[in-house]
Formats: sequence, structure tokens, C-alpha cells
Amino acid sequence: MSDLLMLTPEQMRRIESYFPLSHGVPRVDDRRVLSGILFVIRNGLRWRDVPSDYGPYKTIYNRFIRWSRLG
Repeated sequence: MSDLLMLTPEQMRRIESYFPLSHGVPRVDDRRVLSGILFVIRNGLRWRDVPSDYGPYKTIYNRFIRWSRLG
């Protein structure tokens, strides 16, 4: 995982209040998903090409869309 971009715990602590609480099915960790979104954007990748270490690409894409709509 050395080439992967992962937000630090301090960075996540600063923005964690913007993420909704989880209900029902356990969510993929917001830190992993947000790091995956940043990795895709930073490297100009297609969503399906995101490393699986960040979670399922559909989850990453769907959260990107949801969070983008929320502003």
C-alpha cells in the first residue's frame, strides 16, 4: 500500500463531522473511500481502476456523487 494515498487520522478528524452516521449494513470506512476518491482524481483514473485497497469502486463512485451533491 506504499503508493496509495491515505488521509492521516488528523486530516480525518478535521472533516469527520461532515460524514453521516452509519445505519444498517456496515459502511466501508469513510477514510478509505475519501482517500480513494482523491487517488482517482489525482491520477486521472477511471473509477473502476481504483485499487481495491480503497474499497469497491462502485462504493467509491457512489459516495463521490452523493457527497458532491451535498456540497
